[in-house]
Amino acid sequence: MTASHARGVLFVHSSPRALCPHIEWAAGRALDRAVNFDWDQQPVLKGSQRAEFYWEGPRGTGARLASALRGWEHLRYEVTEDAGLGTDGGRWMHTPDLGIFYAQTDTAGNMVIPEDRVRYAMDIAGANATELHRELRLALGQAWDEELEVFRHASQDSAVVWLHKVG
Repeated sequence: MTASHARGVLFVHSSPRALCPHIEWAAGRALDRAVNFDWDQQPVLKGSQRAEFYWEGPRGTGARLASALRGWEHLRYEVTEDAGLGTDGGRWMHTPDLGIFYAQTDTAGNMVIPEDRVRYAMDIAGANATELHRELRLALGQAWDEELEVFRHASQDSAVVWLHKVG
């Protein structure tokens, strides 16, 4: 994979059934090709569907996917874009109640909090440790993680990806 190409995953954690074809259409526009997802029932929210879609495209495709799906009512999703040679990755999380959250990621998939954001948290908190914790939880997207966690757990019918040639 060259530095100008990226890959990642679109996780649709919950979507109303009627919205599923529209999600595929929007993702396809962001990827400049038609896509079809393998939809499964989301056991956490009756009547909703879930899907995982592995994508490849130019750098910035993760942002295009996240933007294409942003703001749709009742839709929960995450988009990841892997870091590449000399480039950071990204992670976008969206919930109906919280909206969208973005974080830069490193080559191991860890969220990276920029120095300016840490300094801002320290300035806002002053000597108040509780406020510093609150600001850092916000910078890490903890509220989004907490809301999405229950939807992330795969059902027993979800595909398993076996790794080969590890190590």
